Amino acid sequence: MSDHDFTLSRRVFLGGAAALGASAMLPSVAQEAPEKPNSMFNGVQIGCITYSFRSLPGKSAEDLLGYITRCGISSVELMGGPAEGFARAYDKKNPGGDPMDGFKALRRLYSDAGVAIHIVKFGSIGNPKMPEEKIERYFNVAKALGAKGITREISEPAAKRLGPIADKHEIMIGFHNHMQLTPTTYDGDILSYGKYLGINLDIGHYVAGTNQDPIALIEKHHERILSLHLKDRKLNKGPNMPFGQGETPIAGVLQFMAKNKLTFPADVELEYRVPKESGAVEEISKCVQFCKDALVG
Repeated sequence: MSDHDFTLSRRVFLGGAAALGASAMLPSVAQEAPEKPNSMFNGVQIGCITYSFRSLPGKSAEDLLGYITRCGISSVELMGGPAEGFARAYDKKNPGGDPMDGFKALRRLYSDAGVAIHIVKFGSIGNPKMPEEKIERYFNVAKALGAKGITREISEPAAKRLGPIADKHEIMIGFHNHMQLTPTTYDGDILSYGKYLGINLDIGHYVAGTNQDPIALIEKHHERILSLHLKDRKLNKGPNMPFGQGETPIAGVLQFMAKNKLTFPADVELEYRVPKESGAVEEISKCVQFCKDALVG
């Protein structure tokens, strides 16, 4: 292990421990590494989007990895900002390398901890004024991270622009919805501009906006789904709720995925109000347990 890798690994450990206020009980570096997380239940990969940890003080990729492993999560949708920050710091300490070296190092760091970066979120990719070289760079970053796709908000102009590039790189673009999604949105042209254009389906927003069960949409478009976002919302544009207290059929969706062997990840997105006596790590851990209980009983 290089000095740099040792420093990063120790920062991850300390960041996760500090997040839970347990710094006084840190084990020595010489102790055996903890068991790697595994959030694959009955064939369904449960993960999270790192946006879920936004309320916590540490925002770096290393801090996030600490939180993720504390939640027992083995697969993530990583926000682009922390990934870029890590790569800049790495490149500064290791000048003269390949432009993707920092992102490759981040992939190794997460992989060594048992966490796959299955998606990276670059919300502005494909915007009208974005230079082609920047778009190309984002796809190369996704490859360096080992990601299968990039997420952004629904946009037909972006779909037109990104379709041929996504097909060239064989990296999927997953279009994320809020409450604007209807049961027939994806029957239109938005997915027609490239075979690597797909769906990042937020089932909570879909239920709140349409009052419809998302399983029919999943069944219809499962071949183009990059991932799900899991949240529990009430009908009629109702609020976000702790898992099991809203009207989004999270358990039913996960059981449908298991029964039909659907392999795209289902990612917790923490948006309900965190109780004062709790924290994001604790609440996301509860969400993961809810999903596990739905899938394995």
